[in-house]
Amino acid sequence: MDTSAKKSQIDFAAISGKQAIKTMGTGLDGLSPAEAIARRRIYGRNEIAQTKELHIVREFLSYFKNPLIVILLVAAATSAFMGEAASAAIITLMAFFSAALDFFEEYGAGQAAKKLTESVRTTACVIRAGKKQEIKTADIVPGDVVFLNAGDLVPADSRIISSKELFAEQSALTGESFPCEKSEIAFAGDPGRNVLLLGTSVISGEALAVVMRTGQDTEFGKIAQVLAKPSPKSDFEIGTQKFGIFIARVVLYLVLFIFLFNVLRNLGNGEQFQYRVIQSFLFSIAIAVGLTPELLPMIVSVTMARGSMRMAKKGVIVKKLSAIPSFGSMDVLCADKTGTLTENKIALVTYTDINGNISRDVLENAYINSYFETGIENPLDKALLEFKKISVSGNKKIDELPFDFERRLMSVVVEKNRRHLLVAKGSPESVFARCGFFRLEGLRKKFTAQSRLQAQKQYHLLSEGGNRVLAVAVKKIRSAKPVYSKEDECDLELLGFVSFFDPPRAGIKNVLAGLRQIGVEMKIITGDNELVTQKICRDAELEVKGVLVGNDIDRLPDQALRMKAETATIFARCSPIQKNRIIAALRSRGRVVGYMGDGINDAPSLKAADVGISVSNAVDVAKEAADIVLTQKDLAVLKDGVIEGRKVFGNTMKYIMMGLSSNFGNMFSAAGAVMFLPFLPMLPMQILLNNFLYDLSQAAIPADNVDPDWLQKPRRWNLEFIKRFMYFFGPISSLFDFATFFVLFNLFAASEPLFQTGWFMESLATQVLVVHLIRTRQLPFIQSRASKFLIASTFVCVALGWLIPYTPVGEFFKFQPLPLAMVLAIVGIVAAYLMLAEAAKRIFYKRYFDTF
Repeated sequence: MDTSAKKSQIDFAAISGKQAIKTMGTGLDGLSPAEAIARRRIYGRNEIAQTKELHIVREFLSYFKNPLIVILLVAAATSAFMGEAASAAIITLMAFFSAALDFFEEYGAGQAAKKLTESVRTTACVIRAGKKQEIKTADIVPGDVVFLNAGDLVPADSRIISSKELFAEQSALTGESFPCEKSEIAFAGDPGRNVLLLGTSVISGEALAVVMRTGQDTEFGKIAQVLAKPSPKSDFEIGTQKFGIFIARVVLYLVLFIFLFNVLRNLGNGEQFQYRVIQSFLFSIAIAVGLTPELLPMIVSVTMARGSMRMAKKGVIVKKLSAIPSFGSMDVLCADKTGTLTENKIALVTYTDINGNISRDVLENAYINSYFETGIENPLDKALLEFKKISVSGNKKIDELPFDFERRLMSVVVEKNRRHLLVAKGSPESVFARCGFFRLEGLRKKFTAQSRLQAQKQYHLLSEGGNRVLAVAVKKIRSAKPVYSKEDECDLELLGFVSFFDPPRAGIKNVLAGLRQIGVEMKIITGDNELVTQKICRDAELEVKGVLVGNDIDRLPDQALRMKAETATIFARCSPIQKNRIIAALRSRGRVVGYMGDGINDAPSLKAADVGISVSNAVDVAKEAADIVLTQKDLAVLKDGVIEGRKVFGNTMKYIMMGLSSNFGNMFSAAGAVMFLPFLPMLPMQILLNNFLYDLSQAAIPADNVDPDWLQKPRRWNLEFIKRFMYFFGPISSLFDFATFFVLFNLFAASEPLFQTGWFMESLATQVLVVHLIRTRQLPFIQSRASKFLIASTFVCVALGWLIPYTPVGEFFKFQPLPLAMVLAIVGIVAAYLMLAEAAKRIFYKRYFDTF
């Protein structure tokens, strides 16, 4: 094989399958393991984005690119240049510890989350050394021979060697809305018909193909490199971004005011002016750092990573961490009934003619159809084959017409008594449309309008009992031929129906009640008929507020569908396109929509929803499209995942509201203090130390407990609620800061070092300890207890901060030990603040909690 050759798609299409195999230096037995390893060294992994992992040292250094860290380092350099060696050393140390704290928290959590993602990587079936084997898609190399079946993702650009009724969905590359027919033989005027491309999926049929290009050399890879775009931001990410912009504005206005006011006030200080300006500059930067919730990215990422690990223990594998908060915000869950409301343990219950009489003829032909089928694995076929063993020794398979979602049936052609017989099985409506005759009591009769009504009546009767019904028909072939097509599925002779029953899941009633209690509405979107679906919903005690069927959906304009989708519970006989319209209609109403699916036709809906949810045994295309993969198709597992998502969001909001209630209050106080104090209320390095201890105490928030009342309903970013919280609690914090200023400056006549030490201790205690109030609507420590890690981190950091002035380290920060009377006064102020904050919290949450 010429490894330097970069073949184009047209080159592959222009050569025969045999030439393609020869060109790639392989054969029908595939590559040997040794050759595959050698080629992987040459071509690399079969991945579009071959991200090169940074060495741990380089990754640590990358954390110093954070704008806040850069500002701190600039401030340190400025201090050193102006001869403030102690300040420069302290600021540098703060920057290093801040970056280290972020790095170690995120790195550990990220490595654990990465292992979880690896567990749901898609695989492909390849032939190596003459044996079929499943390997990771990323391990495929040029020259591999791959076997593809319905539901498989095409793992790389490949030339078809052989195929059978092959259709591929390739809208991601070509924009075609309908599946494209594929074959090993080139179609006139369309040379690409014998090529399968990465980024497409097999809708029906099967194929054997040789891999021609992998990774970035594929057509998909080339497009991705040129048109690479970031993934659309989730509702949570958009909310975080808006919050960041809001904080940046407040910080900018406050910092500019403090700096300019200090500069103007010191204009007449002569020789001291330059020193005062530098101190004002450093003080302003320190205020900016104190105002900014710089740990927010770390809190969010670590909370989500830890949440994903907890979810994994409950059978929920998170592929995309940013989907976790959206999972918690989900207020509508759309899913198929099969395997969701039901056990997915389908059993054959009846086999009847169109009058409802038991028919051995129906059972035998349905069995033949299922026995010889090699396409999509179907639980109905499995149930048929397990119901009763029937000898098929007199039948020889000639051909197969695989199932597809347009025809909604499949057929096999067998040779029996030297004559060919086509046996079809599928959706009753699809089979009826292809029938010209029906069989009753051994007699062949014309399929008239009257007999069609009788067949439909029997079909509806079986469906109303909650049964899944398939029609069975046959056709005796007059002129035998080696290969058959869909056109041969005409003038069929209807034999009757096989019906299956899938009982409701044990405990499903309690699970649905549990979802309702946490504010998640269940909607069923299914390809099955509305009669079966209504029966199952009744058995599962799912209230049906309305029913829409596919034909009705097609007739509704988008505006009308938005209204109908909101009030309907069941959407029956839906195509993939109709499912997408339903999801879009719900999202346009402001709902956060989750979609649960595991089939080929579910992939578009999984991408269209806010949260795509699949299962580990789903087809590859569904797992790839999903954000979250369940180890089992169980709503009970799903509910646990939703709760974890809400915990993630709840702990994130704790950190934000902490900063708003304490940091902002303290920094507003600093802005006010510079207007009447003859010195800075706290030195820049003291503010940075305060901020570092505060951040250290909050690092345990991702592991904190979350109260049940927070988990009872979906919650989303609400910037108005956050602003209201800031305006309500900020002044309370400032009030006690000004009380501290009055006590220290007026009552104790504290010197500059004593004043700064006193406010440092009061500020640290109030902004750290208030988390125990903010984190819950209940009475802290009695009705709601924080996690032991958060309790330990908060009290240890406050104790450490209060001890520093009494140690040699305090001299470096220019602290002075406070007399006992001053300490007791500060203790009283802190206690009064916490009591008033608790009372204010109850008033605020009583009035505004339900608006969040």
